[in-house]
Amino acid sequence: MASSSYYVTTPIYYVNDQPHLGHMYTTIAADVLARYGRMAGRDVFFLTGVDEHGQKVQQAAKDRNITPMALADQVVERYASLWPELSISHDDFIRTTSARHKESVQAMWRRLRAAGAIYKGVYEDWYCVPCESYWTKIQLKDGNHWEDKQCPDCKRNLERVQEESYFFRLSAWQDTLLKYIHDNPDFIAPASRRNEVLRFIESGLHDLSISRTTFSWGIPVPDDEGHIIYVWIDALSNYLTAPGFPDEQRCMHYWPADVHLIGKDILRFHAVYWPCMLLAAGLPLPKRIFAHGWWTVNGKKMSKSLGNALRPADLLAKYDVDVLRYFLLREIPFGQDGDFSEDALVRRCNTELSNDLGNLLNRSLSMLKKYRDGILTPASTEEAIDRALIADIEAMQRDVDAALQQQAFHQALERINALVRHGNRYVQENEPWLLAKNNKQQRLDTVLYHLVEGLRLICIQLIPFMPTKMAAMLHQIMGKPVDLNAIRIASIGGWGLLSKGHQCLAPSPVFPRIG
Repeated sequence: MASSSYYVTTPIYYVNDQPHLGHMYTTIAADVLARYGRMAGRDVFFLTGVDEHGQKVQQAAKDRNITPMALADQVVERYASLWPELSISHDDFIRTTSARHKESVQAMWRRLRAAGAIYKGVYEDWYCVPCESYWTKIQLKDGNHWEDKQCPDCKRNLERVQEESYFFRLSAWQDTLLKYIHDNPDFIAPASRRNEVLRFIESGLHDLSISRTTFSWGIPVPDDEGHIIYVWIDALSNYLTAPGFPDEQRCMHYWPADVHLIGKDILRFHAVYWPCMLLAAGLPLPKRIFAHGWWTVNGKKMSKSLGNALRPADLLAKYDVDVLRYFLLREIPFGQDGDFSEDALVRRCNTELSNDLGNLLNRSLSMLKKYRDGILTPASTEEAIDRALIADIEAMQRDVDAALQQQAFHQALERINALVRHGNRYVQENEPWLLAKNNKQQRLDTVLYHLVEGLRLICIQLIPFMPTKMAAMLHQIMGKPVDLNAIRIASIGGWGLLSKGHQCLAPSPVFPRIG
């Protein structure tokens, strides 16, 4: 990643429910991108937050016999306490009830209205309260959901709505958006989601109802406070609020976002409604929208009724946070659906982390301590086997960078794991214990140096995924605590920076086996 700004976002999470595995997944993925971007020398802005408005939040608060604001405050506190536990390094946490966001949303409304993109009419059709989405009779018939009047997305009952409404001229931007997606193949990822969006647009875009009069929990329409701005217009605008909108000069320091990370269930809102709003407002589109898949648990869909919805607190009580971060991004390709199994998590930890990475650290530092009292001597000569290891390390760094630019987290981790396996083969092929026994001191120095220096560079690439564990490993390698926030790949990512006389600590287990 070149030196420049880098803006990564999660969705803003609804406050009518508790944080769950899906929230963890998206936010950890965004954190990895943010941490890597900082290490690459970029000016990173990492945004997350909560969506506090809308009819379903008002209804959830009513069911609890509290105010919507009280409900929002309760749930926000859960996120505020959870993110540090997951080592989330966000730069901003937005609340849609904040004064700055209200100003931003109303400024966006005025901008759209001034551009002629908004008009008043009467809305009469079907509405899904849980999804905050509108459906026409044609859409329901096309999807075979007309007879049962169920939402095509969540399969819950729709409500018939008839009310005065403001509309956004979504249909006016159909051809422009289609051309943009065709001209920019990386705009929506993965490819399956891009194709899904194209099919939706090609079926015909209809003007979108963007205000409600039947509830009050939201941001009022400017100059017409009997109308509440549609919650998705409100929510999507958060991506502009945080970097400074309506101060356009300040906002454009980070906007357009480099990547919006979202769940596939909110793809249409982000990849159709949001770009059309921005086009109508004369603002740049985000560079990339990536919709990841859903997790099942032991082959079954997560649900309250089955009692298998995974709570972050329960997982953190059983497993180290870095192990969870690693597993979630290692187990399945980002963008596909996957199954969460504790057996699979234990296998990953015990094989790739304990047996491979942990073993490489332990055997390398143990031999350095045994044969050299922990002190390194750089190689005086290098053989082909040494140069091959260095070449693999340098190729790994390039490959990880390329993978993370595509949000291919599992590929980045597999590439690092391949290098760890190379390191363990290097031990077996060189047999340092025999070099010591046969008094081949220079060769022993060379092998030990290559192992420790290789481990240092492996740790650097794994920092975004497992910051706490890598701080512990680097402490042993560097002989002192390491400030991860100060690490920049450009200055410490090259081979051969450990100097003669550098002393490492004795090894201490970082990845104990589970079970």
